[in-house]
Amino acid sequence: MNDAYPSRRNTDKPQEKRSLLERLTDFISHEPESRDELLEVLQDAHERNLLDADSLSMIEGVFQVSDLCARDIMVPRAQMDAINIAETPAEFIPFVLEKAHSRYPVFEGNRDNIIGVLLAKDLLRYYAEEEFDVRGMLRPAVFIPESKRLNVLLHDFRVNRNHIAIVVDEYGGVAGLITIEDVLEQIVGDIEDEYDFDEEAGNIISSPDGKFRVRALTGIEQFNEEFGTEFSDEEVDTIGGLVTHRFGRVPHRGEKVRIDDFVFEILRGDARQIHVLLVRRVPHMSQHERRLHEGEEDDRG
Repeated sequence: MNDAYPSRRNTDKPQEKRSLLERLTDFISHEPESRDELLEVLQDAHERNLLDADSLSMIEGVFQVSDLCARDIMVPRAQMDAINIAETPAEFIPFVLEKAHSRYPVFEGNRDNIIGVLLAKDLLRYYAEEEFDVRGMLRPAVFIPESKRLNVLLHDFRVNRNHIAIVVDEYGGVAGLITIEDVLEQIVGDIEDEYDFDEEAGNIISSPDGKFRVRALTGIEQFNEEFGTEFSDEEVDTIGGLVTHRFGRVPHRGEKVRIDDFVFEILRGDARQIHVLLVRRVPHMSQHERRLHEGEEDDRG
């Protein structure tokens, strides 16, 4: 009797020596006809322990990247940490130290006139050279439209060895910025940086300045116990969910919102969810002041 699957006979190996691709190929009994069907197959493979959770998450991230464009994950213009070329290094270096980025867009006159990108490491020359020309240190800025697909942008980043791009709207005005890290995080998840937590640090970390870094996945019950608040967990379970609910959308990095006597600033997040929040307690407001403050936020939104 002929073997209905002759190719499998020659590739039989001990299970532990077979690659993930070989096991996944054996599992797929027919060719998926759509992306949704392929994702279902992959999710089923995960449930059967043929595909680990991290791999599944990255594959799903790859699919999502092809659906998203620059405007979906960019840092909005208002939250851009940019340097004014009119300032001296002595004036803007404290700002650079506070923000701790590796690259900064530099503008002249206004934020629509980005003239280049300054690498933080180039500022070391300021302390070693008698004459330091900021304009001469600038790298060319790359401009992209808001509609540029992330998968295409990632390819451009890799080919051109570029790490940051300025996003412009249809009228040529600056809409925001996006980095290669922002794109990669859509695939591999949050990348460690200065806002990350040690495994043993807990969900809430205090700073000497009286502020707190809080994981967005911190339960509202835990947050209430830590800060003596009475936030409701009837509609959402986490503090990140509470902040997202208040915005009415997934907020961008750098955006802030006041809830009762606390200001929440998004330190890290992506197009799907918030990851880390900066929380500070502010003086108590009267109901009249709170209504005025919330009205101002609505106007800005």
